[in-house]
Amino acid sequence: MKLNRVLLLTAIVAVAGALTWNLLKRNDFGGSAQIHGGQITATYRSEPKSFNRLVSARAAEELVSRLTEGRLVRVNRLTEEIQPWLAREWTTSSDGLVCTLKLRQGVLFSDGAPFTSADVLFTFQALYDPVVASPLASALLIGGKPLAVRAVDDHTVVLTFPGPYGSGLSILDSLPILPRHKLEAAFKSGSFRDAWSMTTPPADIVGLGPFALQEYVPGQRLVFGRNTHYWRRDDRGAALPYLDRIELQIVPEQNAELLRLQSGDADLTTTEIRPEDIATLQPLVEQQRLQLVTAGVSATPDGLWFNLTSGAASVAGRSWLQRVELRRAVSLAIDRTAIVNTVFLGAAEPVWTSVTSSHGEWYLADLPRPARDVAQAKSLLASIGLTDRDGNGLLEDATGKPARFSIVTQKGHTIRERTVTMIQAQLKQVGLTVDTIAVDPGALFKSYTERSYDAMYFVAPADSTDPSRNQDFWLSSGSFHYWNAEQKTPATAWEKTVDDLMRQQSTTIDQAERRRLFAEAQRTMAAETPLICIAAPRVIVAMSARLRGATPTVLQPLVLWNADTLSVTSALAASRR
Repeated sequence: MKLNRVLLLTAIVAVAGALTWNLLKRNDFGGSAQIHGGQITATYRSEPKSFNRLVSARAAEELVSRLTEGRLVRVNRLTEEIQPWLAREWTTSSDGLVCTLKLRQGVLFSDGAPFTSADVLFTFQALYDPVVASPLASALLIGGKPLAVRAVDDHTVVLTFPGPYGSGLSILDSLPILPRHKLEAAFKSGSFRDAWSMTTPPADIVGLGPFALQEYVPGQRLVFGRNTHYWRRDDRGAALPYLDRIELQIVPEQNAELLRLQSGDADLTTTEIRPEDIATLQPLVEQQRLQLVTAGVSATPDGLWFNLTSGAASVAGRSWLQRVELRRAVSLAIDRTAIVNTVFLGAAEPVWTSVTSSHGEWYLADLPRPARDVAQAKSLLASIGLTDRDGNGLLEDATGKPARFSIVTQKGHTIRERTVTMIQAQLKQVGLTVDTIAVDPGALFKSYTERSYDAMYFVAPADSTDPSRNQDFWLSSGSFHYWNAEQKTPATAWEKTVDDLMRQQSTTIDQAERRRLFAEAQRTMAAETPLICIAAPRVIVAMSARLRGATPTVLQPLVLWNADTLSVTSALAASRR
Protein backbone atom coordinates (compact mmCIF):
# COMPACT_ATOMS: atom_id res chain seq x y z
CA MET A 1 0.00 0.00 0.00
CA LYS A 2 2.81 2.40 0.94
CA LEU A 3 4.66 1.64 -2.32
CA ASN A 4 1.50 2.32 -4.36
CA ARG A 5 1.09 5.66 -2.61
CA VAL A 6 4.68 6.67 -3.36
CA LEU A 7 4.29 5.69 -7.02
CA LEU A 8 1.04 7.66 -7.27
CA LEU A 9 2.61 10.78 -5.79
CA THR A 10 5.60 10.51 -8.09
CA ALA A 11 3.28 10.28 -11.08
CA ILE A 12 1.25 13.26 -9.97
CA VAL A 13 4.32 15.48 -9.65
CA ALA A 14 5.71 14.33 -13.00
CA VAL A 15 2.42 14.84 -14.82
CA ALA A 16 1.95 18.27 -13.25
CA GLY A 17 5.41 19.32 -14.42
CA ALA A 18 4.75 18.13 -17.97
CA LEU A 19 1.36 19.83 -18.12
CA THR A 20 2.86 23.04 -16.82
CA TRP A 21 5.45 23.09 -19.60
CA ASN A 22 2.88 22.25 -22.28
CA LEU A 23 0.58 25.02 -21.12
CA LEU A 24 3.42 27.49 -21.07
CA LYS A 25 4.02 26.76 -24.75
CA ARG A 26 0.44 26.29 -25.93
CA ASN A 27 -1.29 29.14 -24.12
CA ASP A 28 1.18 31.91 -24.95
CA PHE A 29 1.78 32.45 -21.25
CA GLY A 30 3.59 35.71 -21.81
CA GLY A 31 0.34 37.25 -22.94
CA SER A 32 0.75 38.59 -26.49
CA ALA A 33 -3.03 38.45 -26.96
CA GLN A 34 -3.99 40.92 -24.21
CA ILE A 35 -7.23 42.77 -24.69
CA HIS A 36 -9.03 45.36 -22.63
CA GLY A 37 -12.04 44.46 -20.53
CA GLY A 38 -13.29 41.67 -18.34
CA GLN A 39 -12.56 40.80 -14.77
CA ILE A 40 -10.81 38.16 -12.74
CA THR A 41 -11.72 36.75 -9.35
CA ALA A 42 -9.04 35.75 -6.87
CA THR A 43 -9.35 34.20 -3.44
CA TYR A 44 -7.47 35.36 -0.37
CA ARG A 45 -7.47 33.88 3.13
CA SER A 46 -7.57 37.03 5.24
CA GLU A 47 -8.75 40.61 4.96
CA PRO A 48 -7.00 43.87 5.80
CA LYS A 49 -7.42 45.66 9.10
CA SER A 50 -6.66 49.04 7.55
CA PHE A 51 -6.41 50.56 4.08
CA ASN A 52 -3.47 52.65 5.29
CA ARG A 53 -0.36 50.68 4.37
CA LEU A 54 1.90 52.81 6.56
CA VAL A 55 0.15 51.73 9.73
CA SER A 56 -0.32 48.02 9.07
CA ALA A 57 2.24 45.63 7.65
CA ARG A 58 0.13 42.51 7.25
CA ALA A 59 0.15 40.61 3.95
CA ALA A 60 -3.44 41.59 3.13
CA GLU A 61 -2.57 45.30 3.41
CA GLU A 62 0.45 44.77 1.18
CA LEU A 63 -1.68 43.10 -1.50
CA VAL A 64 -4.23 45.91 -1.46
CA SER A 65 -1.40 48.42 -1.65
CA ARG A 66 0.15 46.70 -4.68
CA LEU A 67 -3.17 46.96 -6.49
CA THR A 68 -4.06 50.54 -5.57
CA GLU A 69 -0.84 52.44 -4.89
CA GLY A 70 2.33 53.29 -6.79
CA ARG A 71 6.03 53.30 -5.92
CA LEU A 72 8.83 55.55 -7.10
CA VAL A 73 10.62 52.49 -8.47
CA ARG A 74 9.56 48.88 -8.81
CA VAL A 75 11.67 45.75 -8.41
CA ASN A 76 10.70 43.19 -11.03
CA ARG A 77 9.84 40.03 -9.07
CA LEU A 78 11.21 37.79 -11.84
CA THR A 79 14.45 39.55 -12.79
CA GLU A 80 15.08 41.64 -9.63
CA GLU A 81 15.71 44.56 -11.99
CA ILE A 82 15.02 48.04 -10.59
CA GLN A 83 12.49 49.59 -12.96
CA PRO A 84 11.49 53.26 -13.35
CA TRP A 85 7.95 53.73 -12.06
CA LEU A 86 6.64 57.03 -10.71
CA ALA A 87 10.23 58.17 -11.05
CA ARG A 88 10.97 58.04 -14.78
CA GLU A 89 14.75 58.38 -14.39
CA TRP A 90 17.45 59.24 -11.87
CA THR A 91 21.08 60.20 -11.48
CA THR A 92 23.40 59.21 -8.66
CA SER A 93 26.35 61.07 -7.17
CA SER A 94 29.85 59.59 -7.50
CA ASP A 95 29.78 58.37 -3.89
CA GLY A 96 26.37 56.79 -4.39
CA LEU A 97 24.79 58.70 -1.51
CA VAL A 98 22.69 61.27 -3.38
CA CYS A 99 20.04 60.29 -5.92
CA THR A 100 18.12 62.84 -7.94
CA LEU A 101 14.84 61.45 -9.22
CA LYS A 102 12.82 62.95 -12.04
CA LEU A 103 9.14 62.26 -11.49
CA ARG A 104 6.73 61.58 -14.32
CA GLN A 105 4.68 64.58 -15.31
CA GLY A 106 0.95 64.46 -15.88
CA VAL A 107 0.43 61.59 -13.44
CA LEU A 108 -2.87 61.72 -11.55
CA PHE A 109 -4.20 60.00 -8.47
CA SER A 110 -7.29 57.87 -8.94
CA ASP A 111 -9.49 60.85 -7.96
CA GLY A 112 -7.89 63.05 -10.64
CA ALA A 113 -5.63 65.09 -8.31
CA PRO A 114 -2.10 65.69 -9.67
CA PHE A 115 0.87 63.79 -8.30
CA THR A 116 3.87 65.97 -7.38
CA SER A 117 7.00 65.92 -5.28
CA ALA A 118 4.90 67.19 -2.35
CA ASP A 119 3.29 63.74 -2.14
CA VAL A 120 6.71 62.10 -1.96
CA LEU A 121 7.85 64.42 0.84
CA PHE A 122 4.60 63.88 2.74
CA THR A 123 4.93 60.09 2.47
CA PHE A 124 8.44 60.09 3.90
CA GLN A 125 7.39 62.51 6.64
CA ALA A 126 4.60 60.18 7.72
CA LEU A 127 6.82 57.11 7.37
CA TYR A 128 9.43 58.34 9.82
CA ASP A 129 7.10 60.17 12.21
CA PRO A 130 7.37 58.65 15.74
CA VAL A 131 3.66 59.25 16.40
CA VAL A 132 2.70 57.29 13.29
CA ALA A 133 5.16 54.57 14.34
CA SER A 134 4.97 52.92 10.92
CA PRO A 135 5.97 49.24 10.85
CA LEU A 136 7.51 49.96 7.44
CA ALA A 137 10.01 52.43 8.90
CA SER A 138 12.49 49.82 10.15
CA ALA A 139 12.92 48.49 6.61
CA LEU A 140 13.67 51.98 5.27
CA LEU A 141 16.46 52.90 7.65
CA ILE A 142 20.10 52.79 6.56
CA GLY A 143 22.39 51.98 9.45
CA GLY A 144 19.51 52.89 11.75
CA LYS A 145 19.09 56.33 10.16
CA PRO A 146 16.39 57.66 7.81
CA LEU A 147 16.82 58.88 4.26
CA ALA A 148 16.78 62.67 3.83
CA VAL A 149 14.32 63.88 1.20
CA ARG A 150 13.89 67.29 -0.41
CA ALA A 151 12.11 68.64 -3.44
CA VAL A 152 13.85 70.75 -6.07
CA ASP A 153 10.61 71.44 -7.89
CA ASP A 154 7.22 69.77 -8.43
CA HIS A 155 8.78 66.92 -10.41
CA THR A 156 12.28 66.56 -8.97
CA VAL A 157 13.16 64.88 -5.68
CA VAL A 158 16.58 64.46 -4.10
CA LEU A 159 17.18 61.50 -1.80
CA THR A 160 20.26 61.50 0.40
CA PHE A 161 21.30 58.20 1.94
CA PRO A 162 22.88 58.50 5.43
CA GLY A 163 25.57 56.09 4.28
CA PRO A 164 26.35 53.56 1.56
CA TYR A 165 23.55 51.11 0.86
CA GLY A 166 24.23 47.89 -1.01
CA SER A 167 20.73 47.48 -2.47
CA GLY A 168 20.50 51.05 -3.74
CA LEU A 169 17.15 52.38 -4.88
CA SER A 170 15.47 48.99 -4.53
CA ILE A 171 14.63 50.11 -1.01
CA LEU A 172 11.93 52.35 -2.51
CA ASP A 173 9.96 49.35 -3.79
CA SER A 174 8.66 48.88 -0.24
CA LEU A 175 7.13 52.34 0.06
CA PRO A 176 3.79 53.29 -1.53
CA ILE A 177 3.39 56.99 -2.29
CA LEU A 178 0.39 58.45 -0.47
CA PRO A 179 -1.83 61.40 -1.46
CA ARG A 180 -1.02 64.46 0.62
CA HIS A 181 -4.33 66.09 -0.28
CA LYS A 182 -6.22 63.20 1.31
CA LEU A 183 -4.16 62.41 4.40
CA GLU A 184 -2.33 65.57 5.44
CA ALA A 185 -5.17 66.81 7.67
CA ALA A 186 -5.20 63.53 9.59
CA PHE A 187 -1.42 63.64 9.92
CA LYS A 188 -1.43 67.17 11.32
CA SER A 189 -4.20 66.35 13.79
CA GLY A 190 -2.39 63.26 15.06
CA SER A 191 -5.05 60.88 13.76
CA PHE A 192 -3.07 59.45 10.83
CA ARG A 193 -3.12 55.94 12.27
CA ASP A 194 -6.92 56.03 12.23
CA ALA A 195 -7.19 57.39 8.70
CA TRP A 196 -8.43 55.06 5.96
CA SER A 197 -9.99 52.62 8.38
CA MET A 198 -12.18 49.74 7.28
CA THR A 199 -15.24 52.00 7.54
CA THR A 200 -13.82 54.68 5.24
CA PRO A 201 -15.90 55.05 2.04
CA PRO A 202 -13.97 53.48 -0.86
CA ALA A 203 -14.16 56.73 -2.86
CA ASP A 204 -12.03 58.44 -0.19
CA ILE A 205 -9.19 55.94 -0.62
CA VAL A 206 -7.14 57.09 -3.58
CA GLY A 207 -3.82 56.02 -5.01
CA LEU A 208 -1.50 55.86 -7.99
CA GLY A 209 -1.92 52.15 -8.69
CA PRO A 210 -3.67 50.42 -11.60
CA PHE A 211 -6.89 49.85 -9.63
CA ALA A 212 -9.04 51.70 -7.14
CA LEU A 213 -11.11 50.23 -4.34
CA GLN A 214 -14.78 50.20 -5.30
CA GLU A 215 -16.39 48.02 -2.68
CA TYR A 216 -15.60 46.31 0.59
CA VAL A 217 -17.96 43.81 2.19
CA PRO A 218 -16.46 42.66 5.52
CA GLY A 219 -15.69 38.96 5.58
CA GLN A 220 -16.73 38.51 1.95
CA ARG A 221 -14.94 40.52 -0.72
CA LEU A 222 -12.98 43.53 -1.89
CA VAL A 223 -13.69 44.82 -5.39
CA PHE A 224 -11.18 46.90 -7.34
CA GLY A 225 -12.10 48.81 -10.47
CA ARG A 226 -9.86 50.05 -13.24
CA ASN A 227 -8.12 53.33 -12.36
CA THR A 228 -8.96 55.43 -15.42
CA HIS A 229 -6.20 57.89 -14.47
CA TYR A 230 -3.45 55.25 -14.31
CA TRP A 231 -0.30 56.48 -16.01
CA ARG A 232 1.19 53.31 -17.55
CA ARG A 233 0.85 52.19 -21.16
CA ASP A 234 1.98 49.01 -22.87
CA ASP A 235 4.55 48.74 -25.66
CA ARG A 236 1.86 49.56 -28.24
CA GLY A 237 0.81 52.71 -26.40
CA ALA A 238 -2.44 51.21 -25.11
CA ALA A 239 -3.58 52.32 -21.67
CA LEU A 240 -3.16 49.95 -18.73
CA PRO A 241 -4.52 48.08 -16.88
CA TYR A 242 -6.16 45.70 -19.32
CA LEU A 243 -8.71 44.42 -16.82
CA ASP A 244 -11.78 46.40 -15.79
CA ARG A 245 -12.13 44.76 -12.43
CA ILE A 246 -10.51 42.45 -9.88
CA GLU A 247 -12.62 40.85 -7.19
CA LEU A 248 -10.80 39.55 -4.15
CA GLN A 249 -12.96 37.04 -2.29
CA ILE A 250 -12.17 36.36 1.36
CA VAL A 251 -12.00 32.58 1.71
CA PRO A 252 -10.16 31.59 4.93
CA GLU A 253 -10.29 27.84 4.35
CA GLN A 254 -8.15 26.07 1.73
CA ASN A 255 -10.72 23.44 0.81
CA ALA A 256 -13.27 26.15 0.06
CA GLU A 257 -10.67 27.90 -2.12
CA LEU A 258 -10.17 24.72 -4.10
CA LEU A 259 -13.90 24.31 -4.68
CA ARG A 260 -14.17 27.84 -6.09
CA LEU A 261 -11.25 27.16 -8.40
CA GLN A 262 -12.76 23.89 -9.61
CA SER A 263 -16.20 25.41 -10.23
CA GLY A 264 -14.78 28.35 -12.15
CA ASP A 265 -16.00 30.84 -9.54
CA ALA A 266 -12.36 31.86 -8.99
CA ASP A 267 -9.63 32.41 -11.57
CA LEU A 268 -6.74 32.02 -9.17
CA THR A 269 -5.74 31.64 -5.55
CA THR A 270 -3.31 34.25 -4.27
CA THR A 271 -1.16 31.58 -2.61
CA GLU A 272 0.21 28.31 -3.95
CA ILE A 273 -1.97 25.24 -4.10
CA ARG A 274 -1.39 22.22 -1.91
CA PRO A 275 0.46 19.23 -3.41
CA GLU A 276 -2.54 16.95 -2.83
CA ASP A 277 -4.69 19.25 -4.99
CA ILE A 278 -2.69 18.49 -8.14
CA ALA A 279 -4.52 15.23 -8.78
CA THR A 280 -7.87 16.94 -8.22
CA LEU A 281 -7.06 19.75 -10.64
CA GLN A 282 -5.40 17.59 -13.30
CA PRO A 283 -8.63 16.90 -15.26
CA LEU A 284 -9.22 20.66 -15.53
CA VAL A 285 -5.70 21.08 -16.89
CA GLU A 286 -6.33 18.37 -19.49
CA GLN A 287 -9.58 20.12 -20.46
CA GLN A 288 -7.55 23.36 -20.88
CA ARG A 289 -9.69 25.10 -18.28
CA LEU A 290 -6.79 25.56 -15.87
CA GLN A 291 -3.06 26.24 -15.87
CA LEU A 292 -0.62 24.78 -13.33
CA VAL A 293 2.71 26.58 -13.11
CA THR A 294 5.65 25.77 -10.86
CA ALA A 295 7.29 29.07 -9.94
CA GLY A 296 10.11 27.55 -7.89
CA VAL A 297 10.90 26.77 -4.27
CA SER A 298 9.30 29.10 -1.76
CA ALA A 299 11.37 32.06 -0.55
CA THR A 300 9.06 32.44 2.45
CA PRO A 301 8.80 29.12 4.30
CA ASP A 302 6.73 28.70 7.45
CA GLY A 303 8.54 28.68 10.75
CA LEU A 304 8.08 27.97 14.46
CA TRP A 305 9.20 30.46 17.06
CA PHE A 306 8.86 30.85 20.81
CA ASN A 307 7.84 34.05 22.59
CA LEU A 308 11.17 35.48 23.77
CA THR A 309 9.73 38.81 24.93
CA SER A 310 11.20 39.71 28.29
CA GLY A 311 8.60 39.48 31.03
CA ALA A 312 5.90 38.03 28.76
CA ALA A 313 2.99 37.10 31.01
CA SER A 314 2.14 34.07 28.88
CA VAL A 315 5.44 32.37 29.72
CA ALA A 316 5.59 33.33 33.40
CA GLY A 317 6.76 30.45 35.58
CA ARG A 318 8.18 28.59 32.58
CA SER A 319 11.54 30.22 32.04
CA TRP A 320 12.65 27.11 30.14
CA LEU A 321 10.41 28.27 27.25
CA GLN A 322 12.94 30.97 26.48
CA ARG A 323 16.07 28.82 26.67
CA VAL A 324 18.14 28.19 23.56
CA GLU A 325 18.50 24.55 24.64
CA LEU A 326 14.74 24.11 24.23
CA ARG A 327 14.80 25.56 20.72
CA ARG A 328 17.72 23.36 19.70
CA ALA A 329 16.02 20.31 21.18
CA VAL A 330 12.77 21.05 19.35
CA SER A 331 14.63 21.45 16.07
CA LEU A 332 16.43 18.13 16.64
CA ALA A 333 13.19 16.38 17.59
CA ILE A 334 11.38 17.40 14.39
CA ASP A 335 11.51 14.91 11.54
CA ARG A 336 11.60 17.25 8.56
CA THR A 337 11.74 14.47 6.02
CA ALA A 338 8.60 12.88 7.41
CA ILE A 339 6.78 16.21 7.26
CA VAL A 340 7.95 16.84 3.69
CA ASN A 341 6.76 13.40 2.61
CA THR A 342 3.49 13.40 4.56
CA VAL A 343 2.24 16.99 4.56
CA PHE A 344 3.81 18.15 1.29
CA LEU A 345 3.74 14.77 -0.48
CA GLY A 346 7.40 15.21 -1.33
CA ALA A 347 6.84 18.53 -3.13
CA ALA A 348 9.06 20.52 -0.75
CA GLU A 349 12.63 20.80 0.50
CA PRO A 350 13.61 20.29 4.15
CA VAL A 351 14.96 23.59 5.51
CA TRP A 352 16.46 24.77 8.77
CA THR A 353 16.35 28.55 8.25
CA SER A 354 14.21 31.05 6.35
CA VAL A 355 16.85 31.59 3.64
CA THR A 356 15.97 28.95 1.06
CA SER A 357 17.61 28.01 -2.23
CA SER A 358 15.35 30.56 -3.98
CA HIS A 359 17.40 33.32 -2.35
CA GLY A 360 20.13 32.65 -4.91
CA GLU A 361 23.55 34.01 -3.99
CA TRP A 362 22.43 34.66 -0.41
CA TYR A 363 21.66 30.99 0.25
CA LEU A 364 24.24 29.35 2.49
CA ALA A 365 24.60 25.79 1.22
CA ASP A 366 27.11 24.73 3.90
CA LEU A 367 24.99 25.80 6.87
CA PRO A 368 24.70 22.91 9.38
CA ARG A 369 21.52 20.90 8.86
CA PRO A 370 21.50 18.32 11.66
CA ALA A 371 19.40 15.20 11.17
CA ARG A 372 16.72 14.24 13.65
CA ASP A 373 18.28 13.07 16.90
CA VAL A 374 15.82 12.15 19.65
CA ALA A 375 18.53 11.16 22.13
CA GLN A 376 20.38 14.46 21.73
CA ALA A 377 17.08 16.37 22.02
CA LYS A 378 16.30 14.62 25.33
CA SER A 379 19.80 15.36 26.60
CA LEU A 380 19.39 19.07 25.85
CA LEU A 381 16.02 19.14 27.60
CA ALA A 382 17.49 17.42 30.64
CA SER A 383 20.23 20.07 30.77
CA ILE A 384 17.58 22.71 31.52
CA GLY A 385 15.83 20.62 34.13
CA LEU A 386 13.14 18.99 32.00
CA THR A 387 13.05 15.31 32.92
CA ASP A 388 10.48 12.54 33.38
CA ARG A 389 10.07 12.70 37.16
CA ASP A 390 7.01 10.47 37.53
CA GLY A 391 7.77 7.81 34.92
CA ASN A 392 4.79 8.59 32.68
CA GLY A 393 6.97 9.20 29.61
CA LEU A 394 6.42 12.97 29.70
CA LEU A 395 8.75 15.64 31.01
CA GLU A 396 8.28 17.87 34.03
CA ASP A 397 10.21 20.90 35.20
CA ALA A 398 12.08 21.28 38.49
CA THR A 399 8.84 22.03 40.34
CA GLY A 400 7.10 18.94 38.98
CA LYS A 401 4.88 20.88 36.55
CA PRO A 402 4.44 19.33 33.08
CA ALA A 403 6.77 20.65 30.35
CA ARG A 404 3.81 21.89 28.39
CA PHE A 405 3.26 24.70 25.90
CA SER A 406 0.92 25.66 23.09
CA ILE A 407 1.54 26.43 19.42
CA VAL A 408 -0.78 28.91 17.72
CA THR A 409 -1.27 28.69 13.96
CA GLN A 410 -3.67 29.80 11.25
CA LYS A 411 -7.07 28.16 11.14
CA GLY A 412 -8.16 26.92 7.70
CA HIS A 413 -4.58 26.78 6.38
CA THR A 414 -4.45 23.00 6.25
CA ILE A 415 -0.72 22.76 5.49
CA ARG A 416 0.10 24.69 8.66
CA GLU A 417 -2.48 22.83 10.71
CA ARG A 418 -1.18 19.43 9.58
CA THR A 419 2.43 20.45 10.13
CA VAL A 420 1.71 21.58 13.68
CA THR A 421 -0.13 18.32 14.36
CA MET A 422 2.93 16.35 13.23
CA ILE A 423 5.21 18.57 15.32
CA GLN A 424 2.96 17.88 18.30
CA ALA A 425 3.31 14.11 17.81
CA GLN A 426 7.07 14.26 17.21
CA LEU A 427 7.72 16.40 20.29
CA LYS A 428 5.69 13.99 22.41
CA GLN A 429 8.32 11.39 21.52
CA VAL A 430 10.90 13.45 23.46
CA GLY A 431 8.47 14.03 26.34
CA LEU A 432 7.14 17.51 25.55
CA THR A 433 3.42 18.10 25.83
CA VAL A 434 2.14 20.41 23.11
CA ASP A 435 -1.32 21.90 22.68
CA THR A 436 -2.24 23.13 19.19
CA ILE A 437 -4.46 26.16 18.75
CA ALA A 438 -5.78 27.14 15.30
CA VAL A 439 -7.27 30.64 15.08
CA ASP A 440 -8.32 33.00 12.31
CA PRO A 441 -5.67 35.42 10.99
CA GLY A 442 -7.08 38.35 12.94
CA ALA A 443 -6.85 36.53 16.26
CA LEU A 444 -3.40 35.21 15.39
CA PHE A 445 -2.12 38.70 14.63
CA LYS A 446 -3.69 40.00 17.86
CA SER A 447 -1.88 37.33 19.89
CA TYR A 448 1.35 38.26 18.13
CA THR A 449 1.07 42.01 18.72
CA GLU A 450 0.06 41.51 22.34
CA ARG A 451 2.82 38.91 22.89
CA SER A 452 0.17 36.65 24.44
CA TYR A 453 1.30 33.23 23.21
CA ASP A 454 3.84 30.50 23.97
CA ALA A 455 4.89 29.59 20.44
CA MET A 456 3.59 30.36 16.98
CA TYR A 457 3.82 28.68 13.58
CA PHE A 458 3.42 31.02 10.64
CA VAL A 459 5.13 32.27 7.51
CA ALA A 460 8.65 33.73 7.64
CA PRO A 461 8.42 37.14 5.91
CA ALA A 462 10.52 38.21 2.91
CA ASP A 463 9.78 41.13 0.63
CA SER A 464 12.80 40.35 -1.50
CA THR A 465 15.57 37.78 -1.83
CA ASP A 466 18.03 40.58 -0.95
CA PRO A 467 18.52 40.53 2.85
CA SER A 468 18.88 44.30 3.04
CA ARG A 469 15.24 44.53 2.00
CA ASN A 470 14.18 42.35 4.95
CA GLN A 471 15.72 44.28 7.81
CA ASP A 472 12.38 44.32 9.64
CA PHE A 473 12.92 40.59 10.19
CA TRP A 474 16.66 40.47 10.88
CA LEU A 475 17.10 43.54 13.10
CA SER A 476 16.08 43.38 16.76
CA SER A 477 14.23 46.68 16.27
CA GLY A 478 12.26 45.28 13.33
CA SER A 479 8.49 44.90 13.33
CA PHE A 480 8.80 41.31 12.02
CA HIS A 481 11.59 40.20 14.37
CA TYR A 482 9.02 37.61 15.34
CA TRP A 483 10.28 36.18 18.62
CA ASN A 484 10.87 39.61 20.23
CA ALA A 485 9.91 42.44 17.90
CA GLU A 486 10.65 46.16 18.04
CA GLN A 487 13.29 46.08 20.75
CA LYS A 488 14.66 49.48 21.73
CA THR A 489 18.06 47.89 22.32
CA PRO A 490 19.07 44.28 21.54
CA ALA A 491 17.89 41.98 24.31
CA THR A 492 20.75 39.52 23.81
CA ALA A 493 24.38 39.61 22.78
CA TRP A 494 23.72 37.41 19.76
CA GLU A 495 20.96 39.73 18.51
CA LYS A 496 23.36 42.66 18.79
CA THR A 497 25.85 40.64 16.75
CA VAL A 498 23.22 40.02 14.05
CA ASP A 499 22.20 43.69 14.14
CA ASP A 500 25.81 44.76 13.59
CA LEU A 501 26.35 42.26 10.78
CA MET A 502 23.12 43.18 9.01
CA ARG A 503 23.83 46.90 9.22
CA GLN A 504 27.33 46.35 7.89
CA GLN A 505 26.18 44.18 5.00
CA SER A 506 23.49 46.66 4.01
CA THR A 507 25.87 49.62 4.13
CA THR A 508 28.62 48.23 1.93
CA ILE A 509 28.55 48.15 -1.84
CA ASP A 510 31.08 45.30 -2.12
CA GLN A 511 28.88 42.37 -3.06
CA ALA A 512 31.35 39.71 -1.94
CA GLU A 513 31.68 41.37 1.44
CA ARG A 514 27.90 41.61 1.72
CA ARG A 515 27.63 37.87 1.13
CA ARG A 516 30.31 37.16 3.74
CA LEU A 517 28.62 39.31 6.37
CA PHE A 518 25.21 37.84 5.70
CA ALA A 519 26.65 34.34 5.93
CA GLU A 520 27.94 35.21 9.42
CA ALA A 521 24.51 36.55 10.37
CA GLN A 522 22.90 33.32 9.18
CA ARG A 523 25.35 31.18 11.15
CA THR A 524 24.68 33.19 14.30
CA MET A 525 20.94 32.82 13.85
CA ALA A 526 21.26 29.11 13.12
CA ALA A 527 23.21 28.58 16.34
CA GLU A 528 20.58 30.39 18.42
CA THR A 529 17.60 28.94 16.51
CA PRO A 530 15.03 31.68 17.20
CA LEU A 531 13.08 30.56 14.12
CA ILE A 532 12.76 26.86 13.40
CA CYS A 533 11.94 26.34 9.73
CA ILE A 534 10.94 22.91 8.48
CA ALA A 535 10.03 22.82 4.79
CA ALA A 536 10.10 25.09 1.77
CA PRO A 537 7.30 23.96 -0.55
CA ARG A 538 7.45 23.91 -4.30
CA VAL A 539 5.33 26.92 -5.29
CA ILE A 540 2.69 25.60 -7.67
CA VAL A 541 0.22 28.19 -8.90
CA ALA A 542 -3.20 27.32 -10.32
CA MET A 543 -4.86 29.82 -12.65
CA SER A 544 -7.70 29.90 -15.11
CA ALA A 545 -6.63 29.08 -18.67
CA ARG A 546 -8.26 32.33 -19.80
CA LEU A 547 -5.74 34.41 -17.84
CA ARG A 548 -2.97 36.05 -19.86
CA GLY A 549 0.15 37.99 -18.90
CA ALA A 550 0.69 36.20 -15.58
CA THR A 551 4.28 35.59 -14.49
CA PRO A 552 4.12 33.80 -11.12
CA THR A 553 7.01 34.21 -8.68
CA VAL A 554 8.02 32.70 -5.34
CA LEU A 555 7.39 35.99 -3.52
CA GLN A 556 3.97 37.31 -2.52
CA PRO A 557 1.82 38.30 -4.22
CA LEU A 558 2.59 35.39 -6.54
CA VAL A 559 0.51 36.53 -9.52
CA LEU A 560 -1.01 39.92 -8.71
CA TRP A 561 2.37 41.63 -8.39
CA ASN A 562 1.97 42.73 -12.05
CA ALA A 563 -1.81 43.12 -12.04
CA ASP A 564 -1.76 45.97 -14.55
CA THR A 565 -0.61 43.67 -17.37
CA LEU A 566 -2.99 40.79 -16.65
CA SER A 567 -5.79 40.18 -19.12
CA VAL A 568 -8.33 37.54 -20.12
CA THR A 569 -8.94 35.91 -23.48
CA SER A 570 -11.36 37.64 -25.82
CA ALA A 571 -13.75 34.69 -26.00
CA LEU A 572 -14.29 34.65 -22.26
CA ALA A 573 -13.75 38.26 -21.22
CA ALA A 574 -17.33 39.37 -21.65
CA SER A 575 -18.77 36.46 -19.68
CA ARG A 576 -16.90 37.40 -16.52
CA ARG A 577 -17.46 41.15 -16.48
